[in-house]
Amino acid sequence: MNGCSDFQTKFSEYLDGRLTGLEMQAVSAHIDSCSGCAMEWNSLRRTQVALAALGPVPEPPDLALRIRVAVSQERARRARSPLQTLNMAWQNTIGPFLLQAAAGFASAVLLIGTVAVMVGIVAQPQKAQAGDEPLGAATAPRLNYSIAGTGDNDMAALPSPVVVEAYVNDSGQVYDFNIISGPNDAATRSEVENLLLQSVFTPAKFWGHPVRGIAVLSFSGVSVRG
Repeated sequence: MNGCSDFQTKFSEYLDGRLTGLEMQAVSAHIDSCSGCAMEWNSLRRTQVALAALGPVPEPPDLALRIRVAVSQERARRARSPLQTLNMAWQNTIGPFLLQAAAGFASAVLLIGTVAVMVGIVAQPQKAQAGDEPLGAATAPRLNYSIAGTGDNDMAALPSPVVVEAYVNDSGQVYDFNIISGPNDAATRSEVENLLLQSVFTPAKFWGHPVRGIAVLSFSGVSVRG
């Protein structure tokens, strides 16, 4: 990537965290040094924030009623006469059973034994695991480890305390960050960026699916919010 247009074509991938660590560093350095590209990037970021602020589309208040009406209509459409119901029951149950019995008593015993075993397996309740994740719960990104060290104390090379807001994609990689407290000069940003690029996160999850989220890191520990 040699020109502004080349960098700007990477903004969408950079925003989504789909670039490599070296490409992210190159784009970040160019944004810091080019006012035009910085304006374009800030505009893209504002658009992302505005879209995120809209939140999920709420379900209609009468959704449950609509479902019940649709089920009732489908049942009415499929309603059959008593004769049709008996004929269908014969075809699906008694008829096949008699055909199987005609093959011999041994085959019938084997069939009944197999069905009994299958019913026992299917009917056995599943044990709840203590570590199961609640389906409806939303979880925030969590720092697993940093290749450069084991925690926030590895930021001790910075001249003073720094609190960083890290944007983590659904793969557990940091694709952008914002210093919300502490020095914000180029040297500090470079140190923070190097640390974040070498950190591995567990991504935020919503309904069991990984999504993007925000992690807030400081010297004393790591707190997160989705």
